[in-house]
Amino acid sequence: MTSTIPTQFEAALVDEFGPTLNIRDIDVPKPGVNQALVKVIASGVCHTDLHAAEGDWPVKPEPPFVPGHEGIGEVIELGPGNHHNVEVGDIVGNAWLWSACGECEYCITGRETQCNFAEYGGYTVNGSFGSYMLVDTRYAARIPESVTNYVEAAPILCAGVTVYKALKVSETRPGQFMVISGIGGLGHIAVQYAVAMGLRVIAVDVSQDKLDLATRHGAEFTVNAREGDPAEVVQEYTGGGAHGVLVTAVHEKAFRQAIDMARRAGTIVFNGLPPGEFPASVFEIVFKGLTIRGSLVGTRQDMAEALDFYARGLIKPTVSECALDEINDVLDRMRKGKIDGRVAIRY
Repeated sequence: MTSTIPTQFEAALVDEFGPTLNIRDIDVPKPGVNQALVKVIASGVCHTDLHAAEGDWPVKPEPPFVPGHEGIGEVIELGPGNHHNVEVGDIVGNAWLWSACGECEYCITGRETQCNFAEYGGYTVNGSFGSYMLVDTRYAARIPESVTNYVEAAPILCAGVTVYKALKVSETRPGQFMVISGIGGLGHIAVQYAVAMGLRVIAVDVSQDKLDLATRHGAEFTVNAREGDPAEVVQEYTGGGAHGVLVTAVHEKAFRQAIDMARRAGTIVFNGLPPGEFPASVFEIVFKGLTIRGSLVGTRQDMAEALDFYARGLIKPTVSECALDEINDVLDRMRKGKIDGRVAIRY
């Protein structure tokens, strides 16, 4: 790559909340303390980027901002401070957890994703929907040297680490049943991690094409939720329900179904973040002894482990490429559920 750094670059911005990003030139940022300027090679497109653009969540960023938190690129300039063995020329990535304070009770007990002072890539800090980005070198993902397909690897930085962490906290053991509800950008990768972890995977979705994708990635059994009550099918197939249920779907109904699909003493983990609420029977939760957990991306250690699975060939995201000027079309297809797997921008 060239070492010449321009004064401006093209990026896709949320100038106001709504369905359309504006593509325009902005100034190349100067890296501050513990920061690096990165020339972006590829960036995955996440459903979170769509939520960010449309202002779906209660805590909203302040426009204008650049979405994107699955960017991979080359470090081309370092700011002041300690960079923890990150050097110019290294390949690194940004992530949803862009930084944390490192000092609060959550950070010092290995729960940095819960830090009240965390910054979020492509949300509170400009992200990777442009050819340059800043990273905090203390928190930037280190891309293994054996990884060369950066378009394919980009989704690991959010979709991959998010579902990997969720499977870990489900505490489901090898040989037990794990339902993956929603076989989209996150779910199709979750199937692969679950299989690699020795779990018996049941995929649930409303699209047969996505269920077929789950089968190709190793799902033992699939359930089309359009054709009947998935809970009844799962209960019958498993002889009492799944030991773990991971919900990556973005429809409220999937969250209620998870309670019915779970085995007694099972664990349900929520990854999807649809707006709104879902009905939950207190009686069923108590009577069945269920554990319900929310799981938000992963720590730096989770990221290293998730990338290692990919580097060893155990995970292979289904990814299609696009150019930056196609981002609005990609978001529109995502909104309509028309994307199989993941899309990544190549620069």
